[in-house]
Amino acid sequence: MKFKVDENLPVEAAELLRKEGYDVVTVRDQNLEGSTDQDIAKVCNNEKRALITIDKDFADIRSYPPGESFGLIVLRLRWQDKAHVLKAIERILPILRREQPEKQLWIVGESRIRIRD
Repeated sequence: MKFKVDENLPVEAAELLRKEGYDVVTVRDQNLEGSTDQDIAKVCNNEKRALITIDKDFADIRSYPPGESFGLIVLRLRWQDKAHVLKAIERILPILRREQPEKQLWIVGESRIRIRD
């Protein structure tokens, strides 16, 4: 599975995924900071990468239908500080070992993950 970590997440999020053996690039790695959501989505689809973000716009299935993506993981957290975000990423790692978010939207909350096809 390949991932792109959005610019609104700490770079350590990408490092956590890389340590698990995933192919990960960040929006910063590709100098895409400030790009529109539509452009980021298009790049992810072209590269066949699931996007991990805290941008709740990506949770809008009318604008970003899950079936048309290589996966969207949206973190909907009460706190968005680095430590809290990294803990959320750590919580999804065991699930990623069993399931892939391809053509799905995962909304990761404080205590649960909702998955939409």
